[in-house]
Amino acid sequence: MVKYQASAMDRTFAALADPTRRGILLRLKEEPGLSVSELARPFSLKLPGMMKHLDVLSDAGLITRSKAGRTVSVHLSVGPMREAMAWLKRYERLWTVSLDRLVTLVEEDGER
Repeated sequence: MVKYQASAMDRTFAALADPTRRGILLRLKEEPGLSVSELARPFSLKLPGMMKHLDVLSDAGLITRSKAGRTVSVHLSVGPMREAMAWLKRYERLWTVSLDRLVTLVEEDGER
């Protein structure tokens, strides 16, 4: 049996699959450099729960953390998101062609 090694792209999409983590990224886009506790507040998460989400985002390379004294600040890291968007872009034409064919079939069926 071949053992599967998760790629950076797999980690990115796995991290983005969770709505809380997508919310965290959106919040960081709007308010860069929030502390972990500031970031957790609107999500009604206790610190251990927030840390688990941040660990997943960090493992995917979507965030970085920096420490100043006792405060840990969180920042977006756009590299993995750009790679995911480039990957999705390659398949956009395929999806567009398939959707166009579906629209044509539905329209033809409606005319009968």
